[in-house]
Amino acid sequence: MKSLLLSSQSLGDFADNYLAKLIKGIQFRKLTPGWKFGKFPILKERRLCSGLDVYSIKKTRKRRRCTIAALKGFDSVDSSLLSESYNSDMVDGKVSTQDVTGRVKSVPKVMIPSLPCETKGDSVAAVESCLWEWKPKLNVHYEKSGCQNVDSAPILFLPGFGVGSFHYEKQLKDLGRDYRIWALDFIGQGKSLPCEDPTSGSKRLDESEGDGNNVLWGFGDEAEPWAKELVYSVDLWRDQVYYFIEEVIKEPVYIVGNSLGGYVALYFAAYYPQLVKGVTLLNATPFWGFLPNPVRSPRLSRLFPWSGTFPLPTKVRKLTELVWQKISAPESIAEVLKQVYADHTTKVDKVFSSILEVTEHPAAAASLASIMFAPRGQLNFKEALTGCRMNNVPVCLIYGKEDPWVMPIWGLQVKRQFPEAPYYQISPAGHCPHDEVPEIVNFLLRGWIRNIESDSSVALPLLDSPESVEYDVVKDLEFVRQGMKKSVEVQFYGSMTSQWERLGKFLKSRFQYGVYSP
Repeated sequence: MKSLLLSSQSLGDFADNYLAKLIKGIQFRKLTPGWKFGKFPILKERRLCSGLDVYSIKKTRKRRRCTIAALKGFDSVDSSLLSESYNSDMVDGKVSTQDVTGRVKSVPKVMIPSLPCETKGDSVAAVESCLWEWKPKLNVHYEKSGCQNVDSAPILFLPGFGVGSFHYEKQLKDLGRDYRIWALDFIGQGKSLPCEDPTSGSKRLDESEGDGNNVLWGFGDEAEPWAKELVYSVDLWRDQVYYFIEEVIKEPVYIVGNSLGGYVALYFAAYYPQLVKGVTLLNATPFWGFLPNPVRSPRLSRLFPWSGTFPLPTKVRKLTELVWQKISAPESIAEVLKQVYADHTTKVDKVFSSILEVTEHPAAAASLASIMFAPRGQLNFKEALTGCRMNNVPVCLIYGKEDPWVMPIWGLQVKRQFPEAPYYQISPAGHCPHDEVPEIVNFLLRGWIRNIESDSSVALPLLDSPESVEYDVVKDLEFVRQGMKKSVEVQFYGSMTSQWERLGKFLKSRFQYGVYSP
């Protein structure tokens, strides 16, 4: 009989596995005869309402009709369409909404501050670009603001894969008015690429051209002495964050990380909890690295002769050249940005040009190869989260609901493992909520830090009292952007909501976005 009993942990794992299989079955089931949208109707429909395709909506009192139109550009989408999740009517300052079951619910509306606008004379924090020499030939680029706020909390922002500190401009200028802010470029990314070729005798991408503008660093036959042990791994970034806090910030900090940056933030906090006041995960990637870690799996790691060090093997160089020419093309970068932003009215010109500038660095291609072949960290995401919980490191979860990569189920799994961590789900918002809806993210960060600094005597954002942390809350947050009022739904998941209740809500939302009238 004992073997038939399931612990709560096993039951939770069963729920996660069951949900994953169920979702996969829903999204990839075969076509019924006569269906006209393609082979994967549910998947196509989910993409429709997540912002990856433009859609037009004809609203009635009872239902909403959607039609698909091909996406031509970011400016072709009406943001008002992307900010609506239900049929709604305004009643006494609240939004009356209908869910898929037909029941009417009331969502309170909360007005929050807009971002400061320099052109209108608003006060913004001055942003300073800096270089920190960590190791020979490896200068770390970072940006900072709010240095005059000497008694305020320090916050360190860590970027996602392929971007840098420039992705946090809206936090640097806004939150820098109240806090001391740093935003870091990981070694091998952004403007923290090496200042010299890590190998000798590197080649040109096209030997027929001799203008020197198309040299690929790292494609030589021998590593320079300073680069013999260099590999752009999560362990290198963990050490980089450690020495940056020790030598530059010089005190414990709040760490905020998006995507890869979220993984590194959690990974670092598990190793050095004494240097971390709290961790905020913005759609953190739940895994990183493909090759086995040599410490955890020494025998298995020996099966892979190359693990991201310099120089690159000959076959890897050829593969890197082919892949790099494809992914560094402007149209490829634009397509990725179109995927990860749910609201295509979001201006991404600066982000696009900054990414494009990084791809033109001669070390960028080899750095990508090193990152992709670097071994996994010594702790996986789940173990790092456990380490943070054991060491009482506060964790806050802020996730964009329409993220096509790190979908809501990943955030819910983190919430199950760390039930006391506040979890805010924003809709519409994609993989980069800090850039897409910075008003919301900045508002939540301010409130969460006030809650931590006050030892929870101040309620968390959107909650009426510290005691209400146990219950789910849904509110529409309104703000003004470019003279127009925008509304975004934010759901707070309480600590008392069961995994099965969330499973039901998740499936209900999938069916809500999966059934339309042509």
